Amino acid sequence: MPDAVPAARGVYKPRRPEASPLFRLVSNHLHRLQTVYDERFAREYGPWRPVVAQVADKFLACGVLDHGFARIRCDACTHEYLLAFSCKCRYFSPSCHAKRLAMWTQWLDTTLLAPVPHWQVVLTIPKRLRAYCLYRRRLLGEIARVAARTVTAAIRTLTGERDLAVGIVACLQTHGPLANWHPHLHLLVTDGGFRPDRTFVTWPAHDTARLTEAFRRAVLRLFVRLALFDEEQAAGMLTWPHSGLRVHTEVWVSEDDRAFATRLARYCAWSPVALERLTYDRTAKAVTYRSDKSDGPTAGTETVDPLEFLARVLVHISDKGQVTTRYYGWYTNRPRGMRRQAEPAAADTPPLIVPAT
Repeated sequence: MPDAVPAARGVYKPRRPEASPLFRLVSNHLHRLQTVYDERFAREYGPWRPVVAQVADKFLACGVLDHGFARIRCDACTHEYLLAFSCKCRYFSPSCHAKRLAMWTQWLDTTLLAPVPHWQVVLTIPKRLRAYCLYRRRLLGEIARVAARTVTAAIRTLTGERDLAVGIVACLQTHGPLANWHPHLHLLVTDGGFRPDRTFVTWPAHDTARLTEAFRRAVLRLFVRLALFDEEQAAGMLTWPHSGLRVHTEVWVSEDDRAFATRLARYCAWSPVALERLTYDRTAKAVTYRSDKSDGPTAGTETVDPLEFLARVLVHISDKGQVTTRYYGWYTNRPRGMRRQAEPAAADTPPLIVPAT
């Protein structure tokens, strides 16, 4: 008698997208929202964009066998199952976005991140500027470029080395703890920079207040250059005691703690909606969403009308072709390719880390 085929170690359990509160919310209220959006929500969340309906329709077909599937068969044990197609929508489908994040963080760990310490730098902008990002979707990317230049200049100035290449991964976020419109930036920054010979020079103790002021002035110059502000408006904002332009640099990652670095990167690119914090009561026509903050103005829970919450969530869908993760300095494609061509073995050699003089 031939040997029996070993039993499978686990059982494939397909997810049930129709049971998701977000799926039921979109399914029950998307059409109604489209009919009343211009009247009720356009003033707060901007005009209705065609990409929103396209992404929402794909989401309603995501993971549903009726909308297409692949037949998976194991040649060893002849077991078969059906795998429903996914929508692959980033920043809206929690399942697809989680898969994308898992693949991205694995690539960061194995390919991109240098074996050096990193800082998490969070940059926020005041409410007065957030509406500009709502109507001009590319603006947050331009602010990210300004932020990368500001951080790079700060590191070069404090180290006294003008040729340092700083590695920066920038994640553009538009949502706050309650899925509210809150555009801001998460930067994963090398704790220093690389000389042309790949020697790594660490970032000396820095003054966050000075970095904040440099970022504030750089952003206001950008708004003036883009004719969004005039010189007088920018000068007026410089006199504010609390400008709302803030820089947070309190999270440091050791070069040996790669697991924490990848968890931090995953947090920097988190989805606008966490299903475990969302409750949808169709009978009561109410949506309750719980914040991930324990204190502050965005802590606790909020219960709103389903159309209100759906409009709030859909505004975070990025435009087609919009880049929400950007790389600067040491982490850009061209320098990485040049390093691979010039020094094939250098990729496996840890850089020499020296303190700034």
